[in-house]
Amino acid sequence: MQVFVPLLRNPSLPFFFVQQSIMLRLAGSRLSQQHRGLLAAAARPLVQSTLAPSAHSIPPSQSACSGSTVGKGLSDAPPRLFSRPITTSASPAASASPTSPSSSSAGKLPQSNAAVGAGITAASKFDAVIVGGGHNGLVSAAYLAKAGMKVLVLERRHVLGGAAITEEIVPGFKFSRASYLLSLLRPVVIEDLKLKQHGLKVHMRNPSSFSPLRDGRYLLMGSDHKLNHEQISKFSAKDAEAYPKYEQALDRMATAIDPLLDSIPFSGRSSLSSWSQVQALAKTAVGLLPHMQEFYQILTAPASKILDRWFESEPLKTTLATDAVIGAMVSPHTPGSGYVLFHHVMGGVEGVRGAWGYAEGGMGGVSSAIASAARAAGVTLQTNATVSSIVVDESANRVKGVKLQDGTMIEAKYVLSNATPKVTFLDLIKRSALPDAFVRDVSTIDYASPVTKINVAISELPNFTALPNKGKNVAGPHHQTTIHLGCETIQEIDEAFVDAKYRGKASEMPVIEMCLPSVLDKTLAPEGKHVVSLFTQYTPYKLAKGDWDVPGTREAYAEKIFTLIDSYAPGFKASVLGYDILTPMDLERVFGLTGGNIFHGAMALDQLYFVRPTRQSASHKTPIQGLFLCGSGAHPGGGVMGAAGRNCANALLASAGR
Repeated sequence: MQVFVPLLRNPSLPFFFVQQSIMLRLAGSRLSQQHRGLLAAAARPLVQSTLAPSAHSIPPSQSACSGSTVGKGLSDAPPRLFSRPITTSASPAASASPTSPSSSSAGKLPQSNAAVGAGITAASKFDAVIVGGGHNGLVSAAYLAKAGMKVLVLERRHVLGGAAITEEIVPGFKFSRASYLLSLLRPVVIEDLKLKQHGLKVHMRNPSSFSPLRDGRYLLMGSDHKLNHEQISKFSAKDAEAYPKYEQALDRMATAIDPLLDSIPFSGRSSLSSWSQVQALAKTAVGLLPHMQEFYQILTAPASKILDRWFESEPLKTTLATDAVIGAMVSPHTPGSGYVLFHHVMGGVEGVRGAWGYAEGGMGGVSSAIASAARAAGVTLQTNATVSSIVVDESANRVKGVKLQDGTMIEAKYVLSNATPKVTFLDLIKRSALPDAFVRDVSTIDYASPVTKINVAISELPNFTALPNKGKNVAGPHHQTTIHLGCETIQEIDEAFVDAKYRGKASEMPVIEMCLPSVLDKTLAPEGKHVVSLFTQYTPYKLAKGDWDVPGTREAYAEKIFTLIDSYAPGFKASVLGYDILTPMDLERVFGLTGGNIFHGAMALDQLYFVRPTRQSASHKTPIQGLFLCGSGAHPGGGVMGAAGRNCANALLASAGR
């Protein structure tokens, strides 16, 4: 232990915690230059409708979406489907019901307003109850069950998975309706839960990034160093030489931070502080010390400043800058946005560092595998179960269990919440059960979100002017990538941010990330047709003029997006068969994502590591004995990582002496 004392006394050490912020942000931020994925924490889209709970349990093989299990203001009816012609504002028809990736036809959503069912009654006793069946909740459940606990997962919606879902919105087309790329899922979670044996399969992407320009040029990049050099050289020979060094610099720091992702935050005063926590922090400190000045600059500077130091060509800088803002209400000029650049080297797929891929069957395939592992460990998975409150014995300051919307009380020694901190502490728990200072801290968490997700069914592949198709509907390497549109300069991204942040309107020139997963995953769409994921920003939660709920408002925004895509790929708009649009408000209503934030809270330096979500609850424990936070609002933040769920389970087991 003595060998680490000098490190822990180092005055620069506080920034090692902040450094974690980067891991958080990037873990929670969503895509990487190697190419991204919402996120997100959180990731995210859904549509407003009406709540229709039922006594119906969905087996883990039927993956789809999920959110918090709080009922107030949330909905779980069939998604709103907008069909052609897209320029009309006629009432949308109801879509096909969500199904699992392996399902051949859409099932009917239950319409009864029944109680929970599946044998769950007031007499049922569990060691632990988990509020919310998102991927982190499922991970926590699996680990606790493997440790011998009797565990129940309660999910408000008819399906499991949180933002990692697959839904059949347009008949025959299956969409990753919220999060849409995979990279950040922790290797230890994949190994411990044997997710590949439970059906997890990922399609690798190479190349992985395509940035077409309006003047006909383009930048195509991936894991092939020769390709990257050739492509970047078209814009700058100097940048082509600098890019590998840039990636190596980020990789060094990301590697140093990696141990913190799989560790409960070290506070120095928590009863959970252990040698393993100190060891993880010390490892990070040792790895970062030789690069402390460089790390500090990246951590605190605007992304634009960092990129200006490395590169001179605007197409490369802008492509990389999208990683610094994706899913966040920030500009590349915002101080602190630089640290999320780590995101593009933080994760990996099949052992390839920084790679991003498509989960087969959509992101619901990820949740399906985790749910399968949890059920195999003995976890009870209950859908259509709306938790109305977390019950606390205030005299003993201890959790007693949860109460369902139908009045059923389920007792448990431990309760883990996979909902956002706001929903958990301000909506589900009586105010008198929490310290005033803690409530104030929770009330100040930033949930601003710029994200509107649009899921589109198209009749043919986009044909980009900058890189034309070699034949009708013949996919090229660029079709499998993350395609960056509407953001050809740093200034354009900043202007898009200003529109939403300070003018209260959707960006005049939105930033678009387009993915076509059906190019690699043939299970998602009918032959010859494709599904399109459009992760767009910036859109405010509330409009300064107008309202998202006013008929035609969402359609007008979708029209703007499709018109912009048409300027790069003429004919795209005409190929649209139907679409589903999810504004920040819709994300909150359907998934319980406060403010529509895909990370369960902004991944800012003041909301990371040992202060995420607050100083009093950063170790996954809360001021109430027996109550834990296992969602993305806890360390290490958003994104489909599973780390928060695993770390929370470990924190609970440590507190229980197991």
